Amino acid sequence: MQVSDSINVLGETLESCGNDPKTGFYRDGCCNTGPDDLGYHTVCAVVTDDFLEFSKSRGNDLSTPRPDFGFPGLKAGDSWCLCAARWQEAFEAGKAPRVRLRATHRATLEMCELDDLKRHSVDLS
Repeated sequence: MQVSDSINVLGETLESCGNDPKTGFYRDGCCNTGPDDLGYHTVCAVVTDDFLEFSKSRGNDLSTPRPDFGFPGLKAGDSWCLCAARWQEAFEAGKAPRVRLRATHRATLEMCELDDLKRHSVDLS
């Protein structure tokens, strides 16, 4: 496993996204990425019911538990490392969840605009 530098979209050290449930492509609580993360699970989002319904309608049901994969299912308010392309798709549809920028990996900027992410930020004052 080769993980890319843990730097966020603000150019700082990447913060943890969530441990309840444990998130991240590597299930390390962070939105780290590397060459084996083809989906760029790099956006630390605070999911909403609206987003969960949107994602399910696009074929990615994140709310139903999948114990066989160790996945408890998400509920509104959970922090989760989303695929950057899914966040962008939700953004374009007006369904994007809020984002924790300090926990969002800089690789996200290959697919999403920083200004769009900032408008959905929960951690900028």
